[in-house]
Amino acid sequence: MTTAYLDVFVGISGDMLLGALVDAGCPLEAMTAPLAGLPGDLHLESQEVHRGSLRATQVTVSAHEPEHGAHHHHHPPHRSYRELAEILAGLTLSPRVREQSERVLRAIAGAEAAVHGVPIEEVHFHELAGLDTLVDIVGACAGLEALGVEQVISSPLPLSHGSIQTAHGLLPVPPPAVMELLRGVPTRPVDVEGETVTPTGAALAVTLSESIGAAPEMILRRVAAGAGQREFPGTANVLRVLLGDRLDSRAALEGGEKEPGEGSALQTEALSVVETNLDDMNPEILPALMEALFRAGALDVWLTPIQMKKGRPATLVSALAGPEDVEAIAEALLRNSTSLGARIMPCARRCLPREMAEVQTPWGPVQVKLGRLGGRIVTASPEYEDCVRLASEAQVPVKQVYATALGEASKLS
Repeated sequence: MTTAYLDVFVGISGDMLLGALVDAGCPLEAMTAPLAGLPGDLHLESQEVHRGSLRATQVTVSAHEPEHGAHHHHHPPHRSYRELAEILAGLTLSPRVREQSERVLRAIAGAEAAVHGVPIEEVHFHELAGLDTLVDIVGACAGLEALGVEQVISSPLPLSHGSIQTAHGLLPVPPPAVMELLRGVPTRPVDVEGETVTPTGAALAVTLSESIGAAPEMILRRVAAGAGQREFPGTANVLRVLLGDRLDSRAALEGGEKEPGEGSALQTEALSVVETNLDDMNPEILPALMEALFRAGALDVWLTPIQMKKGRPATLVSALAGPEDVEAIAEALLRNSTSLGARIMPCARRCLPREMAEVQTPWGPVQVKLGRLGGRIVTASPEYEDCVRLASEAQVPVKQVYATALGEASKLS
């Protein structure tokens, strides 16, 4: 599996990621071609620069829009999330680039909406609202696809300090929208004064990354560096991207590549638990609440009976959320329950690498989820809905179909 590890040791922005991908071998044309439908003239330039003592590639974006005149990367016109989403919808993109770009754009808008207390459709981006935002987002997603990257992992995001002048006045660093994006995400302090992580950079790292933490075991193929616009005293404002092939523990020790389908070591995912206590809600409505949380993107939802003050029985509602879905899940929890607030707690999940396989039974095919460790299958779980459907059609017990599918799965290697 081709993996890109984002080594964010000082900061990350959209153009820093673009620079790193160009430095890794992605042609500028691969980034600009998907943006052909943007209004006005778009131009990307790359050049080799130095940040501190390190060489890096800097990508500069410029665009000319008839209705706004010429502008450069730091002075885009204001646009709303709705306008940018409509422009994005009109671009000709691959399914993967479209899905990733929509998620990143919505993550930024969701963070801004939460910070300013307005509906997401009414968000105006101000500092990052021009076509540049879409260039950064779509260009990065298209660049990763052009390089054949199947998985993105990021290091913990650095938190600098200081203040920044914005359209909303003087704000602390990291800016509020960045802090909102980093809820439930591993971070670390960095002794740099000034903004090093931008909202676009944070959204790209958090939304595209499968996990956030240490670099995985991999055969390193390329080390690329993207330069930031600013220089910070005493450090190199550079984003490193490590490209390589993922390994399991055994392959890493032997120095060989992973075989197709072979599992890897346990994976770490940065998640959050969104929860609340309910002691005044009709329990008949709880199933509907669970469904609403799943629709909002919850990875899992569970109910726990608890006892609150004065001996009142209550229900603890908990939902497991990925970084990009925390706000939507919290909103669904508050909208569909009687709660006035929700707790959000970061957590890490260690899990087996998973894959889907199909097994044949006398009643028809069943999808089975497989978990591998060290290249070997250590757990298998037939899809319940498949078993129920086949059992209903054949008028046999569900447990019979399930057991048969599990037996067939045990024959897989």
